[in-house]
Amino acid sequence: MKGCLLKTFIFTDGEDEALARHTGNVIITNCSAAHSRQALSCKMAVEYDRFIESGRKWFCHVDDDNYVNLRALLRLLASYPHTRDVYIGKPSLDRPIQATERVSENKVLPADGSRLCSLVWALPSRSGGHFMNTAERIRLPDDCTVGYIVEALLGVPLIRSGLFHSHLENLQQVPTSELHEQVTLSYGMFENKRNAVHVKGPFSVEADPSRFRSIHCHLYPDTPWCPRTAIF
Repeated sequence: MKGCLLKTFIFTDGEDEALARHTGNVIITNCSAAHSRQALSCKMAVEYDRFIESGRKWFCHVDDDNYVNLRALLRLLASYPHTRDVYIGKPSLDRPIQATERVSENKVLPADGSRLCSLVWALPSRSGGHFMNTAERIRLPDDCTVGYIVEALLGVPLIRSGLFHSHLENLQQVPTSELHEQVTLSYGMFENKRNAVHVKGPFSVEADPSRFRSIHCHLYPDTPWCPRTAIF
């Protein structure tokens, strides 16, 4: 697990001393902090270039409103050979998204960048600004641009996995007994209501509104900061 943490990079728009004290793998993107298509594409381009420079086999992207279960992630990735093109994720919408460049009507591009993993050997060795140019050309955000490049241009189909979850689904339907199998979990609002995994734990909803701390202690009870008297 420590090896996974050393291979985990946090991309942020500006200096964060508190974050830097907890991990040495903080990358300043120098992109705008806005949630615009241009700003999001700028961040993803920095992530992509950093991945290429690292020489690693897998590129996994998750947003900051996601909890990643590393054991489940490793199990999932280990089930696919690293010698062929692989693109794993879960679209948040079940309908196609229109791009200004013609995309096949039965092509569903991921509509939420919260979680995806890819191992695509055909990807260029460096974006060199082309990622942002592509995002502007199809006028879609960063995650959809990844889907467009991998699926529409390179012909690598998305492998849909139900183990990835976003705030755009009802997270209370995820059974507590199956939390250990899930790769990513999220939180937010759904149908104007607070949306988070329903899990009992040592932290109140007020202290842990995302339920991520409680989920972590449920999955990894030996973590030093998890109360030893926790009841799930």
